[in-house]
Amino acid sequence: MNTRHTARLLLLLVPAWLASACSTNPVTGNQDFVLMSEEQEISLGRKYSADIVKDTPAYDDPELASLVQTIGEQVAANSHRPDLIYRFTVLDSNQVNAFALPGGYIYITRGLLAYLNSEAELAAVLGHEIGHVTARHSVRQHGTATMAGILGAVVSASTGVQGAGDLSRLAGTAIVRGYGREHELEADRLGAEYLAKSGYDPGGMLKVVGVLKNQEAFDKLVAEQEDREPTAYHGLFSTHPDNDKRFQEVVAAAGKYRQANTARIGRDRYLRAIDGLVFGDSERDGILRNNRFYHRDLNFGLTFPADWRVDNQSDRVMAIAPENKALVQLTITDLNKRISPQAFMTQRMKLDNMQSGRAITVDGLQGYTAIADGKTPWGTRRVRYAVLFRNDKAWIIAGAAKQRSRMQDYDPLILDTVNSYHALTGKEKELATGKRLGLIRATPGTRYTDLARTSPVTHLPEEQLRLLNGQYPDGEPDASSLIKIVR
Repeated sequence: MNTRHTARLLLLLVPAWLASACSTNPVTGNQDFVLMSEEQEISLGRKYSADIVKDTPAYDDPELASLVQTIGEQVAANSHRPDLIYRFTVLDSNQVNAFALPGGYIYITRGLLAYLNSEAELAAVLGHEIGHVTARHSVRQHGTATMAGILGAVVSASTGVQGAGDLSRLAGTAIVRGYGREHELEADRLGAEYLAKSGYDPGGMLKVVGVLKNQEAFDKLVAEQEDREPTAYHGLFSTHPDNDKRFQEVVAAAGKYRQANTARIGRDRYLRAIDGLVFGDSERDGILRNNRFYHRDLNFGLTFPADWRVDNQSDRVMAIAPENKALVQLTITDLNKRISPQAFMTQRMKLDNMQSGRAITVDGLQGYTAIADGKTPWGTRRVRYAVLFRNDKAWIIAGAAKQRSRMQDYDPLILDTVNSYHALTGKEKELATGKRLGLIRATPGTRYTDLARTSPVTHLPEEQLRLLNGQYPDGEPDASSLIKIVR
């Protein structure tokens, strides 16, 4: 087959195919290049929504769920796609985030709800995500990304150069990522419009950006202390500077949609709705108390080295030494064969050249520990491995030092972590209960410094109280106002 002739034919067919792949944008009324129908868009959202709640369950609070759904529906009713059935779900996650899937599936985490301070701010978050849905941003990006790949294949075929396709795909990816900032700005504009039409103050958009910017500033402070990279809400291309002129302009433009009663804030009602909200780690994921980790459902406790930062992830618990000089982590996996812990390490974990191996007994559980080569964030290092068998599961603890020459310094600390594994006592089961938000009425003398002294939050409690109440970095409570505390 003549590849050059085929490529020329493909290039001739592309314009006709592009025309057939266009549809009317519900927001602008213009033609957009998309590769899926509305029915396919909804089907895609339905599919991925099942994956979302499987990975992160919905937060169990029917009254809060009803409030979020009600406010979301009020805003969506004034959108460009009011015929869609929107589903708003609160996820049981302490991450500060919200996102939308195609077809009207919108998610907000309890972690973000904790830092909002009014119904107007909640409506602003939901309105922004509704804007992504009404403008079909995910669908438009899907179409552009797919076309970039096809054009890359055409260029590769026409030139006969294998790498040309990669260069084209790279360019296409840059274009798609470049749309991110414009899409976020458009979602801001649409969200502000929908808020005003729903009777909420569109200035709630500005408040939310302030919340996110404060989170970013606080995370930078913590990241510096923990020697890590800071995280970001929604990613690089969706940063919303609170002094961004274009952002302020699109929010101000929503003023023309104001109703006569556009002043809904709903601060106290919202705060009462989140009174009792789980704050930080949930019991489902395990609770950290200083350097002690407790998991009530799995009935175990573990003590990590003092002053190490503990990161409780969905599939592991990891502790990192100051200045990122060492780490130790715990993972759990199913046992499928009746083999010894030593055989498990060689057969299942594929460890070879194990040294200093020996059988261990921890809290009545049989196990094995040894040192072997393993992959770490710093490359291949000598790693201390330990495996404990309990019922039908293997508990794997692994630790390593960043500098090869320092392994002997950190190995005793890693072994201490292994030996600390134990079933929870009755008192520890009480400690395995998560922290929750509470409310108090501020007085003229209420100060966050004083509240921090009795807070169960152990890391930067004063700063976190200010974050929770929208008064970071140096604000103080307004007399007689409701403020959030942690209990």
